[in-house]
Amino acid sequence: MKNTVCMCGSIVDKVKAICAEFNNDPGELINILHKTQEMLGYLPSEVQEIIAMALDIPAAKVYGVVTFYSFFTMKPKGKYPISVCLGTACYVRGAESVLEEFKDELGIGVGEVTKDGLFSLDCLRCVGACGLAPVVMVGEKVFGRLTAESVRGVLDEFYNKEK
Repeated sequence: MKNTVCMCGSIVDKVKAICAEFNNDPGELINILHKTQEMLGYLPSEVQEIIAMALDIPAAKVYGVVTFYSFFTMKPKGKYPISVCLGTACYVRGAESVLEEFKDELGIGVGEVTKDGLFSLDCLRCVGACGLAPVVMVGEKVFGRLTAESVRGVLDEFYNKEK
């Protein structure tokens, strides 16, 4: 069964306006996708279809770009997206136990969002901060030399922002 997202008129209009900002130019697809994801937080297939129609290109081309580049997502993310690096340096220094602790603390698996919408959990292959391994990014903030024991402190930092 396919999950569908109901697109209210204002969302459709905003997506079309973003396309118009780039003159509905298919050569601007990546810029349009970035700006749209910035607005919505993700790029569901319904939004991809709106973009494809506005640019007069096949929806498959839009989908191909969205799925090729790792910075695009088709799933909603939490307010504070957590990305655990599982690259070689991080992995050998304990990233797997850090990931397991995030799963336990948040009660979610990789690719999921907490019920309150605050956190989502994903893995990536390299942050480029191997000297700080294991590394976790929460949004744009990098946390290095993490242990399973330090996970709670990372989460508390963001829970405290919500108070």
